[in-house]
Amino acid sequence: MASAANANLNAVRETMDVLLEISRLLNTGLDMESLSICVRLCEQGINPEALSSVIKELRKASDSLKTSENCTN
Repeated sequence: MASAANANLNAVRETMDVLLEISRLLNTGLDMESLSICVRLCEQGINPEALSSVIKELRKASDSLKTSENCTN
């Protein structure tokens, strides 16, 4: 039973490594933790396109805040 669990864990790690490499090739800017969260959300039924839109909007808002901070300093 333990060997099956280990094999499953290794498969999950390999899958996440491949997804991270694809993410890097596509310049998504997602780190392993963020990518893992996105995968789990998609597995729970979240629409990937909607998730992508939310991430893009959050990045825009973050960039806007950084720009406004730089202007005030």
